[in-house]
Amino acid sequence: MTGGSGFIGSHICEQLIKKGNRVINIDSFTSFYDYKIKIKNVLESTQMDVNFEFLNKTEDLNRLVKLVDQPNYRLCLVDIRDYGNLGTVFQEETIDCVIHLAGYAGVRPSLEDPKIYIDVNIQGTLTLLELMKEYNVKKLIFASSSSVYGNNKTVPFSENDNVDFAISPYAATKKSGEVICHTYHHLYGIDMMLLRFFTVYGERQRPDLAIHKFTKFIDEGKPIPFYGDGQSERDYTYIGDIIDGMEKSLLYLEEHSHVYEIINLGESTTITLKQMVFTIENILGKKATLEKLPTQPGDVQKTYADISKAKRLISYKPNTNFEDGIKQFIKWYRRDKYD
Repeated sequence: MTGGSGFIGSHICEQLIKKGNRVINIDSFTSFYDYKIKIKNVLESTQMDVNFEFLNKTEDLNRLVKLVDQPNYRLCLVDIRDYGNLGTVFQEETIDCVIHLAGYAGVRPSLEDPKIYIDVNIQGTLTLLELMKEYNVKKLIFASSSSVYGNNKTVPFSENDNVDFAISPYAATKKSGEVICHTYHHLYGIDMMLLRFFTVYGERQRPDLAIHKFTKFIDEGKPIPFYGDGQSERDYTYIGDIIDGMEKSLLYLEEHSHVYEIINLGESTTITLKQMVFTIENILGKKATLEKLPTQPGDVQKTYADISKAKRLISYKPNTNFEDGIKQFIKWYRRDKYD
C-alpha cells in the first residue's frame, strides 16, 4: 500500500490488519502536512498503545519503523518516484495487490505548486505501474477523486460522464492517473478498480481540510474562512463508508479477472457549506465567526455522486448520515486534542 500513514490509508491499513492480512505501508512522510500526525496515525492503525516521545523527524521515523515492524505490518520510508528503493520493496515482498493512495492532494494547494503535483501524482503512479509490470503484480486499487468531474453540468455525477474538463492541476493529475492505469491494464493485463472518492471526512482527517479546520476554529473562537455565498455543495462521505467500499472493491478484484472499473464512492447526498457550518456549530455548542471571502479559483460549485454502479458491482451501501458522521469526528477531535 502506498500512502498508508495518511487519513484514508491508516484506516484501510487498520481494517486489513484486523482481517488477518499482511500490509506493507510505503510512505515517504513528505512535508505536505505534519509528520507527527502521520506517526500517530500509524501507531493507532497498528494498535500500538505506546507513549511516543517526539525528538526530530529523522530519528522519530527510524524509531517508528522498528517499533511497528510486525509479522502483519511493515513500514517502508520510500518515495513512490524512487524506482530503485521502491523496486527493492517489490523484490523483498510477495505482493498480491497494490492499494495506491500516495500523492499530493487538494485543489487549492495544486494551484500554488502544480509541478510537484504533476511529478508525484503522475510520475509516481507511472513508477509504481512499471514495477507492478516488472514483478507481475496483477491487482490494483487506485485512489481517484470527484475533482475529475470539474463543474459537471449533469447531476448526480456518473462514471459515464465526460471528464475531459479539469479545472485544477490536482484534478488533471487524477484524470491522468486514470488514463495511465488503463494503458497498463490494456497492455499488461493488470486488473484494477479506480475509486473516485467524494469529499471524505471523519476521524484522522487532515487538519487542513474544511471540516477539521472549521471544527478547530469554531471550538477556539477563531474566524473561519468562508468562501462564496455558502451555497456550494459537497457530497461528504464518512470514512467508514469509504473503507467499506474499498474492502468490497478488493473482494471484487480477488474474485474477478479482466477488470478495469471506475466507480464513485460517495454518500449520494449533498450538503451546502452553510449546512456544514451549522451542523458543526450545533454539535460543538458554539457559534462560528465567518470571515467571508470570494469563491476560490479551481473550486467546483457542486459534487454529487451517482453510486448506482457501486451498488450494483460491489454492493456498496453507505449508511452514515452527515450529522452522525460529524458527531463521530468531533468525538475523535476532542479526544485527540486532549491526549
